Amino acid sequence: MSIESEDKTTENWMKEAQKGYIRMGLLILINKKPAHGYEIMKEINNRTQGFWRPTPGGVYPILRDLEKSNYIKGHWETQKNRKLKVYKITKSGQAILRRAIVKQAEISSNISNLFREFARDVLNIEKDTQLPEIPSMFSAFLEEKNDCAQTLERLEHHRRHAIEGIKKMREELKELDKKISQLKTNPTNPKPSSK
Repeated sequence: MSIESEDKTTENWMKEAQKGYIRMGLLILINKKPAHGYEIMKEINNRTQGFWRPTPGGVYPILRDLEKSNYIKGHWETQKNRKLKVYKITKSGQAILRRAIVKQAEISSNISNLFREFARDVLNIEKDTQLPEIPSMFSAFLEEKNDCAQTLERLEHHRRHAIEGIKKMREELKELDKKISQLKTNPTNPKPSSK
């Protein structure tokens, strides 16, 4: 499989994951305060520092589905001479959101454990080496709106973790390159072990 094909597959997986997460993200934000679709899209974009840019084609069908399922209730308001449908979470929406967040915490923990296991096995990283935590998809939704200083601090924290991870991977790559080079310059034919 080519690198381009792998990149396309990975991108598709991420899009599918976002489709599932957007439903919970919308409920989390509407639970904080009633909002209309454009306001919600803007809030998601702001909270994720532009990494996640939902589109009307992705958000409005989910809002309609959440409303049809009675998890949110919409009503029309006029704001700046425009009619906008503002959504508010219902009791059943709050109940399903609580259950979904608990389930998501379990999934996030399991994914983090798998990531650490992968890093240790495939990259040959020692068990006692501290690996960076994978941030939850919902951390941006669950936090209160950050001011610029808090956002900067959080981004710098994530950047430090990413740099540490890159440094460890570079060290591992150097070690792998060294072993590959040794095998290329001094190939040995190991004798089959006799039992």
